[in-house]
Amino acid sequence: MNKAIQFPPNFLWGSATSAYQIEGSPLADGAGPSIWQRFCAVPGNVRDGDSGDVACDHYNRYKDDVALMARLGLKAYRFSVSWSRILPQGRGRINQAGLDFYNNLIDELLANGIEPMVTLYHWDLPAALDDRGGWLNPDIADWFADYARILFTAFDGRVKYWATLNEPWVVTDGGYMHGTLAPGHRSPHEAALASHNLMRAHGSAVKVYREVGKHQIGIVVNIEPKYPASQSQEDLDATRRADAYMNRQYLDPVFHGRYPEEMKQMFGDAWPEWPAADFSLIGQKLDFVGINYYTRAVVRNEPTHWPLKVMPVRQTQATYTETGWEVYPQGLTDTLVNFKRLYGDTPLYVMENGSAFYDPPNADEGRIHDPLRIDCMRKNMRALSDALEQGVDVRGYMVWSLLDNLEWSLGFSKRFGIIHVNFETQQRTLKDSAYLYADIVASNGACLNQPV
Repeated sequence: MNKAIQFPPNFLWGSATSAYQIEGSPLADGAGPSIWQRFCAVPGNVRDGDSGDVACDHYNRYKDDVALMARLGLKAYRFSVSWSRILPQGRGRINQAGLDFYNNLIDELLANGIEPMVTLYHWDLPAALDDRGGWLNPDIADWFADYARILFTAFDGRVKYWATLNEPWVVTDGGYMHGTLAPGHRSPHEAALASHNLMRAHGSAVKVYREVGKHQIGIVVNIEPKYPASQSQEDLDATRRADAYMNRQYLDPVFHGRYPEEMKQMFGDAWPEWPAADFSLIGQKLDFVGINYYTRAVVRNEPTHWPLKVMPVRQTQATYTETGWEVYPQGLTDTLVNFKRLYGDTPLYVMENGSAFYDPPNADEGRIHDPLRIDCMRKNMRALSDALEQGVDVRGYMVWSLLDNLEWSLGFSKRFGIIHVNFETQQRTLKDSAYLYADIVASNGACLNQPV
């Protein structure tokens, strides 16, 4: 029989979003364009020609959305800031109207008893900085630090949780390796350079925070645990390569002062020798790490797939979400336990966790039934509780996502929200998973021990 699910007192329950996925009005009130506006404008880049021009119209409806958070009893809300709302050219002149928007959002959250958790960068680089090379330009570490200083100075008195980057692996793998995300480049040499500059920027922002901040700062990484398709040496080696590329590439330099040795083995001359001083910058002490978990990958060796030489293996007896991700809650436990084993007792927050299943485009009956999402939520909560039982210091959980939103290059075709959005009318409707999550928050997880 399973042990009772139990969460610590003061466990921080919340939800998460990102700026370009929900805000809309990307050029409102003096904001500058981002690489995602450019990417969406190119035919064929985004499914159905969708874009974030309107998205969930959160820029105009944030008070209503905060009221929904309060209705659900959320204790925290993780959101990102649009860099080009604050600095239309990426540097230089500050756009006060952009600061005002986030200032008002933070005030509204606090007025409703909701802790704001701010992510500095969730993929929407100012287009003006991309024109200067973007993440390929080593100066971007300083640009990012200057941007971070503006936000820290403006909001740190009211914001107690800061994250520098969200999922740097996605930025580089999608944006610079495979071209499926903005800015749409395809080069392993560029992917290596972008990764390193992202980590330098992260370290630069943390260094600034230690000068001017008074609360907590960390980084958010997406971890996809890798499991071998067989116990052959070839598949075991492939598993280590896949893990190094997606997971350890962004944690080893922070905690161990180096990249995994597999990176050089895979990338060859596309992976240069980095200056030792860079690792001192990257390795700034963190107050927490945010973990985003969605799925696992079972992998085998595949010599024709350069540079990783790895192939994922689809599991025949598994449930898959609309995004093609296997439902595997045990992977959340494994991810959190493995972090503790590899990197010690740094406090953790699950900053994203959720699932995309089919929901109708409208809610004619005033209710959205989403039993598969509910099943995933229940199982993931047990997996999270199991990690806590094994001594992992997890302090909070942010469900992805508060709202159905623009799922990047997949457009509006995939719905992750616990709140349904009719993208024609902007009508919000609580899904059954939202009601369950509200019960979880109110009972600190105790409701999950009741018979279904």
